[in-house]
Amino acid sequence: MAKQQRVPGNEGVLHGEGFYRLRLFVTGASPNSARAIANLKNICDEYLREKHELEIIDVYQQPLIAQSEQIIALPLLIKKAPGIERRLIGDMSDKEKVLRGLGLS
Repeated sequence: MAKQQRVPGNEGVLHGEGFYRLRLFVTGASPNSARAIANLKNICDEYLREKHELEIIDVYQQPLIAQSEQIIALPLLIKKAPGIERRLIGDMSDKEKVLRGLGLS
């Protein structure tokens, strides 16, 4: 798994008020991590097309980033922007919960 992945095609989008900066922390290629990545990418494609940056961080490869974010459970999604920071734990399979956490419900 790559150390960090950014969703391609968003490089030219201005980071304005409605631009979502997301960090998903995972543990290697575990089944829960793979589900969280797939579920979150589907949600982003459906609801945040061209309005997001998704950074996927493998805590095994980037332990210092995980330590600086004070990670206590994985997979963990951190919404950095817009608005206040929000944290969601789990495989992101509860779509309504994720949408509420992102402020999209």
